[in-house]
Amino acid sequence: MPTLSTSKFRMSTCVNIATSFSLGALFLVLYLSLFLTDHKTPYPQEAVRKSYVYSHPRCQQDISAANSTGFSSLSGEVKDFLYYRHCRHFPMILDLPDKCGGADKSADVFLLLVIKSPPTNYDRRQVLRKTWGQERTHKGLWIRRIFISGTMDVGLEKERLNKLLQLEQQEYNDILQWDFAESFYNLTLKQILFLEWMDRNCPKVRFLMNGDDDVFAHTENMVEYLQGLSDNDGSKHLYAGYLIPESFPVRYENSKYFVPVQVYDSKTYPPYCGGGGFLLSGYTAAVIYNVSQSIPLLPIDDAYIGLCLAKAGLAPVSHMGVWTLGWAVPSSKLDKYDPCFIKEMLLVHRFLPADMYVTWQVIQDPNLKCGGAKWLQETPSVTFSW
Repeated sequence: MPTLSTSKFRMSTCVNIATSFSLGALFLVLYLSLFLTDHKTPYPQEAVRKSYVYSHPRCQQDISAANSTGFSSLSGEVKDFLYYRHCRHFPMILDLPDKCGGADKSADVFLLLVIKSPPTNYDRRQVLRKTWGQERTHKGLWIRRIFISGTMDVGLEKERLNKLLQLEQQEYNDILQWDFAESFYNLTLKQILFLEWMDRNCPKVRFLMNGDDDVFAHTENMVEYLQGLSDNDGSKHLYAGYLIPESFPVRYENSKYFVPVQVYDSKTYPPYCGGGGFLLSGYTAAVIYNVSQSIPLLPIDDAYIGLCLAKAGLAPVSHMGVWTLGWAVPSSKLDKYDPCFIKEMLLVHRFLPADMYVTWQVIQDPNLKCGGAKWLQETPSVTFSW
């Protein structure tokens, strides 16, 4: 027969069980109300960077764009740009969250090569991986490589091209791809998507080379130039390249660079560096990203960067070793691809893959002799000091 003490013990146990069950049920309800009512993937608070939203609804067409004067006379491409100009977030197809060793360790990357490359340009990517885009150290400083891309075509062809990038990613781990359509008008979008990614994954990278996949970049010269900067380890402003001090929006409709007043109504662009290739400090990349949030996108990506920096009160600087509008050799007796000329450059635009591969191999030859070349004696100013 149970005693009074035994009954009290059982009653206390039942109360404790009921209390534990009630608390558990309460926490379950709170969990469901917080997370399951929203179908976005939950992330720990400490992992969420303020500038990044992990899930976005599909961006909708801004039909009010059609109300702008002269809209009906614009081409379909320009109309699409205006309809979707506000869209800045697209799903990632291929990601590289650990490319820089994690956000906190990203300062270990001295030079990040950011190369714009549409899915079809497989041959160019392969040559870059074997030449100036090799991931390596130079003078003890890390160089890393990223190709940034959108999507092309539709249906099965789009699937095949996406599969190509997927296979490359498995082998080289060097591609960022978003699900937006590759086009000239989306080059600026691509830049902003990359800067958003960088803010999340590589915020402490020292310097960046941002360029096309048909430039010849002497990355070792870049490292030496950047390393030699006075009092700038990437934490101060740098935006250097082929300076375009004054330019104007092209209003000629048949031009590739056509920008109607409905897109940009100012008569001039602020100074900027040619978009074929330029150098940025990590500090300046962050400034561009932050300021871009308040400036509508333009289809001309390099001019847009100039707009962002002008608003921030920062200016580009010219570097005589960067040639993004073609290049001129200093002597009529000199071959355009003379290695003794190219080896002194930082960046030259543009090269075919075969020319790039051969030129890189030649300038890396330790037996290459340039000091006694007649053209160097005739034009001594061509030899630069980084």
